[in-house]
Amino acid sequence: MPRPILATIHTEALRHNLARMREAAPDARVWAVVKANAYGHGIERVFDALRGADGFALLDLQEAERVRALGWRGPVLLLEGVFEPRDLELCSRLGLWHTVHCDEQIEMLAAHKTQVPHRVFLKMNSGMNRLGFAPQRFRTAWARLDALPQVEEISLMTHFSDADGARGVGEQVRIFEEASRDLSGERSLSNSAAALRHAGDARVRGDWIRPGIAVYGSAPDFPEHDIAHWQLQPTMTLAARVIGVQQLQPGDTVGYGSSFRAEAPLRVGVVACGYADGYPRHCGTGTPVLVEGVRTRLLGRVSMDMIGVDLTPLPQAGMGSAVTMWGRAGNGAVLPIDEVAAAGGTLGYELMCALAPRVPVVVAD
Repeated sequence: MPRPILATIHTEALRHNLARMREAAPDARVWAVVKANAYGHGIERVFDALRGADGFALLDLQEAERVRALGWRGPVLLLEGVFEPRDLELCSRLGLWHTVHCDEQIEMLAAHKTQVPHRVFLKMNSGMNRLGFAPQRFRTAWARLDALPQVEEISLMTHFSDADGARGVGEQVRIFEEASRDLSGERSLSNSAAALRHAGDARVRGDWIRPGIAVYGSAPDFPEHDIAHWQLQPTMTLAARVIGVQQLQPGDTVGYGSSFRAEAPLRVGVVACGYADGYPRHCGTGTPVLVEGVRTRLLGRVSMDMIGVDLTPLPQAGMGSAVTMWGRAGNGAVLPIDEVAAAGGTLGYELMCALAPRVPVVVAD
């Protein structure tokens, strides 16, 4: 039989979370962000569930081609724009909208021969200091684009650095508004955190929101808020089974480096999941897991192919018992991916995207 590990993509949860983002930002249109292969879920697996969005936003041309091949005829936005002049040929052929964040991209457009003018999103660096034109150069960039026959429509865009924290979005909104005042074009500012926390303000909400991580069932401001607070549902479950049981006595250790030492008799379940499956190696003793839907803890170090879990709360558990690494257990219990990620010193984003190719994946409601 196959090794007992499986990832499940929950399409009904994807639909639910997309609907929640619409509720959070009334009157705004919604980009479903499917970069990084839909945050590790697989573009083809999530497409039907997310086709209720107004558009798909992603990073590279291959992903855009996949979305078009699935039959999507609506807007597709390249969030980082094009990387070389010939990319614009595919933008013309596939009808892609694309971000413009630097002078070089404007120059590529000016040299591009096309009979179909492009829809572009002009990006401002309002404080994130990654991509975008400085506020004092934004109007000049807009004017250059507006003068090009290759450009049909210009939308205005920025990205928040602190929408999930105490600093908030106020200063970046002020900068964006001041630098773009009286410029025509739709606005797009909000990521998941901004849409959930600040989109009651129409200036933050804009015309388009760009939710990513929240659509996939992770709280963008964890641990301040969890998915239950935002009424989100987990969209990926990683589950395995117990493949061995060890009985420990006081003083016995578990795993490489003997990092866990038993202080009392306990049973350890050995589970068919490790860092080669995408489970974070930096998770240690105390990381939550569900065994038969009951919360317990990881013991010792994560190995390439196995982990140890404490079966003390589950005297009935043993060989073949179901273990939920994150997501939804068979009895309906939920272990948010954010909790597991926090135990490993990382974010739910990384766990989703790191799911290993050797893990089989199924799609379910």
